[in-house]
Amino acid sequence: MKRTDDRFLPVLLICAQALVWPGAALVRGAVPSAGALLVAVLVAVVVTAALVLRRNRPVVALLVVVAACALGAGPLPTGATAVLGTVGVGLALFTVAARRDAFTAVLCVLALAVWQPLYNVSLHGISSRDGLHLALTALLYAAACGAGVRVRRARCARRAAERLRQRTEAERHRLPAVERRRMERELHDVSAHHLTAVVVTAGAALGLRDRRPELVEEALDFAVGTGREVTRALSAVRAPAPSREDVPSPGERLQDLVVGFRRLDQRVDCEIDPLPDGAVADAAYGIVREALTNVARHAPGARTTVRVRYGDTGTDVVVTSSAPPAGAAAHGAGLGGGRGQGFLRSRAREAGGTLVTGPTAEGGWEVRAALPGRAGAPVERSVPRGYRLAQLTAAFGLVVQPLLPMLVIHREEALQPGATVSAGVFFGLLAVAQAVALLWLRRSPRAARGALLALVPLWPVAMSAGHYTGPVLLPLALSLPATCAALVADAARRAAAPSRAGARPPHADARVVERLRDRFVEIRPPHARAADTAGPSAVGTGTRSRLTPPATWPVRRPVLPVAAVAVHSGAATAAVLDRGTTLPVVAVVAGTTATTALVAGASRWAGTRRGRRERAARGAHQDRLVTWTEEAVRDAWAERRRIAAGLETTVLSRTADMVAEAEAGRLDATADHAREALAAMRALLDAVRDGEAEPALRPQPTLQALDLLAHQLRATGRGIEIRLTDRVPARLPTAVDLAAYHAAETILAIGGDEPAVVELDADADTLTLTATGVPDTADTVADERLATRVTALGGTLTTGPRGTVRIRLPLVGAPDIEEGQR
Repeated sequence: MKRTDDRFLPVLLICAQALVWPGAALVRGAVPSAGALLVAVLVAVVVTAALVLRRNRPVVALLVVVAACALGAGPLPTGATAVLGTVGVGLALFTVAARRDAFTAVLCVLALAVWQPLYNVSLHGISSRDGLHLALTALLYAAACGAGVRVRRARCARRAAERLRQRTEAERHRLPAVERRRMERELHDVSAHHLTAVVVTAGAALGLRDRRPELVEEALDFAVGTGREVTRALSAVRAPAPSREDVPSPGERLQDLVVGFRRLDQRVDCEIDPLPDGAVADAAYGIVREALTNVARHAPGARTTVRVRYGDTGTDVVVTSSAPPAGAAAHGAGLGGGRGQGFLRSRAREAGGTLVTGPTAEGGWEVRAALPGRAGAPVERSVPRGYRLAQLTAAFGLVVQPLLPMLVIHREEALQPGATVSAGVFFGLLAVAQAVALLWLRRSPRAARGALLALVPLWPVAMSAGHYTGPVLLPLALSLPATCAALVADAARRAAAPSRAGARPPHADARVVERLRDRFVEIRPPHARAADTAGPSAVGTGTRSRLTPPATWPVRRPVLPVAAVAVHSGAATAAVLDRGTTLPVVAVVAGTTATTALVAGASRWAGTRRGRRERAARGAHQDRLVTWTEEAVRDAWAERRRIAAGLETTVLSRTADMVAEAEAGRLDATADHAREALAAMRALLDAVRDGEAEPALRPQPTLQALDLLAHQLRATGRGIEIRLTDRVPARLPTAVDLAAYHAAETILAIGGDEPAVVELDADADTLTLTATGVPDTADTVADERLATRVTALGGTLTTGPRGTVRIRLPLVGAPDIEEGQR
């Protein structure tokens, strides 16, 4: 469709221009000269070619169209370039605003708005007749620029929404697989590293117990401590913390890792630069840990060097080991499952880097990874200062160009005493001022509306000062479009804004709560059931809750439409009375007021319809995102629960047996149980992909799934931070656990693009959830969801300051249920 418009729209302009001239002249019997027809054809060809190519070079096309029409207006009669010089220039200007940045579009509009009256003065003089076409031209330029800017913003918004939708949908299917890979990788890393160290240490102690019996006791102590560390680490794998409080820095973690391998009699040297926390640091840690584990397995005693260099262009991670000493026994050989190399490459790839491994010339082994550095994130390129300077120079040259012939051709007229400025010049300046005010409407709406209303009374003054003799209401009608645009924008903004739940009558909230409360009745505490008789107003006593709006809720009155009607009707009445009329003053006032009120009402109605459509489209888009987020988290949570169930019956049970044998002093049995735990870990890893949880049996996520929710939202490009204080109990009542998670999910999933922070804290009897950076939770659907869950448990929901939501859920009296019922 766009290609068809590009191809035929310039042709339609030529046809329209041919109807105006020479078509109208031929109808009147005036035959243009051959020279005039030749000039008109040349102008039409140049303008058509420029408009056809305007999408590729919009600014160049605009300059070519303006220059061709200006050069043709001199030798050609009046009207010979009227269509091409107005609609053609407007179309080119629309393309500039739609395809270039706002600075370029505004510069082109201002340059043309100043150039047009100067060029007209150079042709017809400063005291030419009414010159109303100047105001019409200025309005055309402003309308074309405004329409182009709106199209560009709408296109950018659609593209951003489409990218977000695609990323969310892709992550919806990817998150369960990512969670499986994460648990698989962490199980391999944690279990293989610690349990391999136990096997290696026990094997060395058993081989040297005749010569160094003290190594047996050290190996037993090491097995007990390592077994307990495995239990803690695997528990963290089952429920990773969503926040990173009190976590050592990446450099400290790497240093501790090297120290741990040195305790295993591994000769490790390291050169580690400080690293920022994030994906690169996590990948570097995993790569170094896997590489050192492989050295301990296959080349015990080999000298190893670890180098981590963090720079602007990249991060280099290199682990190089020499050949093992002669006669060294590889007690850990054959313990690996063959997945380590694949995990190394996947870690580097997920961090945005590459990894290569291979033997060295000295008979050792090297692992080398190239990861992103400080400049890893793409930097948006700004427009060079020289380019902006060139734009300003070109615009200044375009504006000054009409002054040169004007100084020569009309110097005598300009110096004549008593020469007056035409009304068209005043009208053009007022139209330009209105266009500039509209450009500031989004950034400073109050100042822009005030400027628009202040400019309206100046139109009758311009009519009187310029001795305007045309239709009295036509200039005043030209002042209406800018005000109508402001009314449409204001009504659309109000209609598209999220509605306040408090604006609904209290009984509406009661119906919502009663309709949705049934699904939570089996988990409500006794005091919450008792509060049901008090209605929703009992919730949040002592605080301003969204469930109970105050009796004196402020109502927004339509101040702008009333002011616009008053100002425009007053200006129209003054102009009509100044010109003189036989109608009574009351009739004039009533007629102008009714007409302006009708126009203002139509503008407000159009803006309201547009805002409602935008809100409906945004609501449908948010509903899809919320649904996909919920499904992704539930699928990933089901995978985590399935794998954690197998973990509890395999690796953890055998690790507990290993710790028991080590505490009993049986080193041989300790080594055997460590090998069994490694074998169980490999079997669990092999079975990870064998089956998935049935959709009907998916467990409900709890606060332990907040890391999955944060991962899903971060994958869509939104900044999410979740903080859990030390006061939050490790085990919460199930009703509170479920309600707190669903509240956090509702708040974050419906929020906008601003970074959000969710903090969970608890005292003796209350769990507090505080969310900041979530202004979109003022939506009705979000209010109803939050209100239902909070009311079911007898909690409170408060808002304020802007963008902050605070939920308090009681812990005392909240019932607990079996894990299988979640």
